[in-house]
Amino acid sequence: MELSAIVEALLIASDEPLATSEVARLVRARVAEAEDVRAREFEEGKEPAALEEWLTNLSAVSSEQVAEAIAALNTAYETSGRAFYLTERAKGWKLYTRPKFGEFVRQLFPGRKPERLSGPAMETLAIIAYRQPITKAAMEAVRGVSCDGMIQKLLDRDLVRIGGRADLPGRPLLYETTDLFFEHFGIRSVDDLPNSAELRKVKLPEPKDAAPAEPEPQQLSLGANAESSSES
Repeated sequence: MELSAIVEALLIASDEPLATSEVARLVRARVAEAEDVRAREFEEGKEPAALEEWLTNLSAVSSEQVAEAIAALNTAYETSGRAFYLTERAKGWKLYTRPKFGEFVRQLFPGRKPERLSGPAMETLAIIAYRQPITKAAMEAVRGVSCDGMIQKLLDRDLVRIGGRADLPGRPLLYETTDLFFEHFGIRSVDDLPNSAELRKVKLPEPKDAAPAEPEPQQLSLGANAESSSES
């Protein structure tokens, strides 16, 4: 049995993305389980058959080998014209349908219409994405207007979250992007954002004097509904 087929089976069966290290661990765990079963049978006086060579060869599978198997799978998908491919996101690897089939797939969800973020909301989201974790005051210093409504909208869409409080007077809230943000925009980390290194170094306007501690805004988790949106 080829490693690429095993990796494919794991990624199809998993509800969540899997990192290469986790896939490698699962493969090694299966070998260890088989060895334990065989050892118990010996203890019980039985004479179990030796493990198949292809299985024992997987006892030391590494993350690098899993990555090579994933690359081989994607090459096979591409050459055979399959409608899906494997891609890595913030949490790991997952199977996705190719974008060109998106309009067909959307017919499975007739009640879910794509919603686009407004310009101000996208501007606020970009500030958070590039300069996270960031306070509301710092966002407003950049935009020059109140960001309360935009922040609440992004929280409701599960694109940003509260990441704690800053060590500043008034202990203002800190905002950062969620895993859904990276998933939706097809990136693994902040470093994958366009011109990330340069834009994260740009000096931002200083916020006004800190206000008293702000209450936490309402947070909603939209789950699948948020993931099916098309903010991009």
